[in-house]
Amino acid sequence: MLVPTSLDAALEALAAHPDAHVLAGGTDLMVEVNYGHRRPQAVVVINRVAELRGWSQEPGGILRIGATTTYTDLLAPGIAAVAPALAAAARTVGSPQIRNAGTIGGNLATASPAGDTLPVLAALDAEVEIAGPTGDRRLPVLDLITGPKRTALLPGELIVAVRLAGAEPGDAQEYLKVGTRNAMVISVAGLALVFEPRRHRVRVALGSVGPGPLRAREAEAWAAKHIDWDGRTADTAVFGALVAAAARPIDDHRSTADYRRHAVGVLAARALTRSLAA
Repeated sequence: MLVPTSLDAALEALAAHPDAHVLAGGTDLMVEVNYGHRRPQAVVVINRVAELRGWSQEPGGILRIGATTTYTDLLAPGIAAVAPALAAAARTVGSPQIRNAGTIGGNLATASPAGDTLPVLAALDAEVEIAGPTGDRRLPVLDLITGPKRTALLPGELIVAVRLAGAEPGDAQEYLKVGTRNAMVISVAGLALVFEPRRHRVRVALGSVGPGPLRAREAEAWAAKHIDWDGRTADTAVFGALVAAAARPIDDHRSTADYRRHAVGVLAARALTRSLAA
């Protein structure tokens, strides 16, 4: 086990051990180890790397969140004020122990279709900062995640931070999900909605209803044209149907595809209704 304390040292450790597993909070890796699905020969622990910690708000309202920021950290008033949907998503994750350990970078790198922060980050057009042996680069979240538990990370690369634009006055954000119970549950269907009345724009992304987070582009375009922005009214049922049409769900042990598609449409209509009334 390697425990670097700087980003350079972490990248050197990955270069020296190409097959090493990266460990931050361990909430996903340790489950696979305990079930015998993985037997890592080397582990690079990154939760002591200073450059991956903390968050800040930069000039222009850009929120920069370090990769080892935990779900509990995402509930801080400073983050919740400018990215309320991200805080709402973090609040739904597991138990307090899981929220204290799990990280936003881990949620991205694991790339589970059910990752709770992923639809929020997709709806916010977030970018991911990546460091690697050939230098630094940035990728939109939707380009980073290439499929179920697959990413565009190259060998030796690490997620360093996530960047997103904070909410402006008058904006509303929602994160809603359906599960088999109200807490400590993997999402069956999830939805993030960003309502921006000053820009006459709605952004919406879906989780657990496709191979990764999905944007409902047709629903967004419809909202821009058909919401009465002065009266703050809209046909939310039509909006919900368009969002449901963007879903690409599957049948599995947690739900049928038909239920997921129906559920995400209901969530969309509900989220837009709440945003219009905000």
